[in-house]
Amino acid sequence: MTGSEESPSFRLAYVPGVTPAKWVRIWNERLPGIPLTLVQVPAAEAPGVLRAGEADAGFVRLPVDRTYFSAIPLYTETTVVVVPKDHLITAAEEVTLADLADEVLLHPLDDVFDWAAPPGEPAFERPATTPDAIELVAANIGLLVVPQSLARLYHRRDLTYRPVVDAPQSGVALSWPEEATTDLVEDFIGIVRGRTVNSTRGRTTARPAADARPGRSERGGTQQNGKSASKSAGKSSAKSSGKPAARTASARTGGRSAKPAKRGKPRRRS
Repeated sequence: MTGSEESPSFRLAYVPGVTPAKWVRIWNERLPGIPLTLVQVPAAEAPGVLRAGEADAGFVRLPVDRTYFSAIPLYTETTVVVVPKDHLITAAEEVTLADLADEVLLHPLDDVFDWAAPPGEPAFERPATTPDAIELVAANIGLLVVPQSLARLYHRRDLTYRPVVDAPQSGVALSWPEEATTDLVEDFIGIVRGRTVNSTRGRTTARPAADARPGRSERGGTQQNGKSASKSAGKSSAKSSGKPAARTASARTGGRSAKPAKRGKPRRRS
């Protein structure tokens, strides 16, 4: 059973920070009869949503369980530290984790980084969500390290951010349950990978046999039509009938042109 028979629509999950608008627009242009439904989910809940069949595919943050999910990595984000606009860090174009060692770093429960040991000084308690942590940064409680897309998503006029060059990074991928690779999933994969509307989803059509290709002979030469072949054969026959005679005459004269024999003068009668 194909994906189009199982569901009248395509459900696409996406995590905060991902903007699927470009791919949704292309989908609507190519498959206007199949509505695409967006499902926004927290990053930590995205795998569960896909496992439960509540979405056909999703833009998720890596890593994913590759024993269950297929995934196409799309890009890796720059990691930034969010700070108040009047913070000393804003004097630098970029910072390192060592520059944050003496700062209070907020570590929300939905943090997308798998820190072995979060940098900086820990806050009194962990905020529940990244938006909550952003509010605490604005209140000068601490700083927050996040992917750049989240810093932009939760932007405030009184906050800014700087790249952290040696921090962990977050990758974004298109993912779906491998055993649920339906036709609609294949269609969306093609859109994400930039395939044209006439693409065959990676399948190749059989090439015609050599003897079935128009205008080609078995040896790769161009075939002639009946008239041209006959004409060519006639010319070839005429040439072949004349050339041997010329070569024979030349051979008889040792390669020199034959001269006519001289006639003697008639004798006078006495």
